[in-house]
Amino acid sequence: MSQKSNNELRLDPISGDWVVVATGRAKRFPGVRPRGAGACPFCVYFTSKEKNLGQIVVIPNKFPAFSPVGRGQTPTLGGLFQKMPANGFHEVVITKSHTRSIADFSLDETIELLSVYQSRYLALAKEKVINYIFIFHNHGPLAGASISHPHSQIIATSLVDGGFLQPLKAAEKFFSQNKKCLYCSINQAELKSQERIVAENDSFVALCPFASKMAFEIMIAPKKHSSHFEKITEEERSDLADILRSTLAKIKKGLNNPDYNFYIRTAPCDSQEHDSFHWHLTILPKTQTWAGFELGAGMEIITTAPEQAAQYLRKVKI
Repeated sequence: MSQKSNNELRLDPISGDWVVVATGRAKRFPGVRPRGAGACPFCVYFTSKEKNLGQIVVIPNKFPAFSPVGRGQTPTLGGLFQKMPANGFHEVVITKSHTRSIADFSLDETIELLSVYQSRYLALAKEKVINYIFIFHNHGPLAGASISHPHSQIIATSLVDGGFLQPLKAAEKFFSQNKKCLYCSINQAELKSQERIVAENDSFVALCPFASKMAFEIMIAPKKHSSHFEKITEEERSDLADILRSTLAKIKKGLNNPDYNFYIRTAPCDSQEHDSFHWHLTILPKTQTWAGFELGAGMEIITTAPEQAAQYLRKVKI
């Protein structure tokens, strides 16, 4: 008997955004933070002699938002209420230590983690109908981490949603009008002024965006124009690891270890040209809570200016 997936994508007829309905994820017990290794479902992969899987393990998410199970189900794409099966892949990238976050990693450990991100991206991109792959990390319950053991997640889907189409189209429009990359232009202006720079090395710059949506938001972007994260070289991967772990260490020490999310936005793997896009990694510390105005009006209020945030983080010694 073929297994069926209850997960589905529904199109909001007002906003044009797709929403994932994944009722099985309600079983995750949000907010549970296991106190000991024995209570942690991830520690078993590193304590069991039978498994002994090394420093990092990648497994299918037990409660996936996207699943290959629903392939072949008929989408409903006409009329007012449109929906389709939430087909794709949802993986969990688990690091060995139950208590050490990426901010505590060595350079080699961070390089290894980024290598796993890259290798899994390349593998998933080969799957049929996969057009977009999203890599993200949730740190702490306020950031959505239902298990405290450090882990990242990778979702691969056929759908490129409106949340990503907006920056993709903004980059295309800017390039069309100016014949140069929007993100390269931002990097050049920021590096010249130094007002919002948190850190930089040979390959990457970390900065607080001019119109940050959250206080202490940080964007890490390659200095050289590149559309695809998965194409980074060994040298670039080392530089990315260095600036990522040092930036997270500054956030941990300077902001008293806040919950945070980070995610990688890279060009879709849909066989189309996206040369105008510039891949980047965004870190969003949970230093304030969105209320009615932010959620309803769609206009964020931040209480720390990006210039102040960058200046403060630059001075944090790690």
